[in-house]
Amino acid sequence: MAANPDEGLEKSAILLLSLGEDEAAEVLKSLGPKEVQKLGHAMAAIKSVPREKVETVLDDFHEYAGTGGPVAVDENLIKAMLTKALGDDRAANLISRIMHGGDTAGIEGLKWMDAPTVADLIRNEHPQIIATILVHLEFDHAGEIMKHFSERLKNDVLLRIATLDGVQPAALRELNDAMARLLAGASTNLKKSAMGGIRHAAEILNFVGQAAETAILDNVREYDPELAQKILDEMFVFENLLDIDDRGIQLLLREVQSDSLIIALKGASPEMREKVFKNMSQRAAEMLREDLEAKGPVRLSEVENEQKEILKIARRLADEGQIQLGGGGGDDQFI
Repeated sequence: MAANPDEGLEKSAILLLSLGEDEAAEVLKSLGPKEVQKLGHAMAAIKSVPREKVETVLDDFHEYAGTGGPVAVDENLIKAMLTKALGDDRAANLISRIMHGGDTAGIEGLKWMDAPTVADLIRNEHPQIIATILVHLEFDHAGEIMKHFSERLKNDVLLRIATLDGVQPAALRELNDAMARLLAGASTNLKKSAMGGIRHAAEILNFVGQAAETAILDNVREYDPELAQKILDEMFVFENLLDIDDRGIQLLLREVQSDSLIIALKGASPEMREKVFKNMSQRAAEMLREDLEAKGPVRLSEVENEQKEILKIARRLADEGQIQLGGGGGDDQFI
C-alpha cells in the first residue's frame, strides 16, 4: 500500500507556513476550493514544527522544483491530451469546465461553501435552475447538497439533471442571475456546455446516501422505468471494483490508506476482499487479514464513507486514464 497522502499534505502546509503571508496568499490564490480547505485544516492542525523538519521540507521542495525547466502551456495541446486520455465525451465535459470558467462565474463562489449553506441559498429557486447549478459542481458536493432538499425537490431535480441535454448560454445567464451576478464575458456565440445527462445524474446519486438514492430512483422509475434503469446502470458502487482488472486494483491500492481500506472492507463481500488480497504481496495481505479480524464493530456510516472515498480515488484514476472501471485486462504486477 502506498505512501501516505497525508504526508504530502503536511509538507505542503509546513512549506506555506514557512513562507511570508503575502507569498503564501499568492500560492493559495492558484488553488481550488478543496485544496485550500485541505491545506487550511492541515495548517491549523500544526502546533509547532522542529527547525530540522522545516529544513527537510524546504530541501525536498528545492530538489523537486529543480528537476525540470519551464513548461510551455498550450490550450490546444491540453485539449488534445485530455481527448486522447479520456475519449471525446468525457474530455468535452472536463474541457468545458476548465477552459470556459468565465461561462459559469456566477457559481464559482458556491464551490467554496459547505453543502448546507448552498442548499439554503438555492432550495427556493426553480428546480431547473437548481439542476443547472448542480451539474457545474463536483459530484460529491452536489450529492451532499441534495441531501438537504425535501424528497419532492430531490426527485424533481435529479429527474431534470438526468434529462438535461447540455446547458445553453441563456440557461447560464439565468443561472448567474439567480446567484445575483452577471455572466462574465458572455457573448452570443457561446457553445453549449456538455453538462447534465444520465451519467451526471448517476454520479450525483452515488453521493446522496442509500435511503435517498432508493427513494429518488423509485420516483424516477414511476415517471420513466427505462430512464431509471439507465441511471442505475451508470451508477458505480463499491462492489463494482470487482470489475476492475488486477493491474487497476494494484494502482488503486497504491492510493488508498491502510486505515481507510480496513474500514471499507469491513462491509465488503468475501469476493471483494479476495480481490484485494490477491493484488497485494503475501505479507501485506496477511497483515490486512489480521487487521480486519482485529478490528471491532464499525458503524455502517463509517464503512460507507470510506468506501465512497475509495470510489472517488477510483473515479479520479479512471478520469486520468490510468484504470478502466469496466475491467480490460492487464499484467499482474504486485505491490
